Amino acid sequence: MAIDSKLSLDGVSPIGDSWAMLIQPYQLYIERTDPARNMARYYALTIEPTLFGTLCLTRRWGRIGCSGQMTVNHFEREEDAVHLFLDLVRRKRARGYRPKATLA
Repeated sequence: MAIDSKLSLDGVSPIGDSWAMLIQPYQLYIERTDPARNMARYYALTIEPTLFGTLCLTRRWGRIGCSGQMTVNHFEREEDAVHLFLDLVRRKRARGYRPKATLA
């Protein structure tokens, strides 16, 4: 059987599939509220694979109920993305951010 290109679906791709496989999903949504200061903020983090074989850490933040701001960091290695993710979580928790309270 002939393969018509190096990236054909007929053969084994030289790119491989492991680049897009995260060991576990990374996503977090935390909030910081203080009614006395009229403060209602959120901070969301996710690590996801891109179409180009890298990982991106996406950060979204702003006032709860608003679209807020966003920034994206790209990484070649999952360990680097996770290191920044955990560092950001530690810093936000130190400032009073907590997981969203659920009503029972």
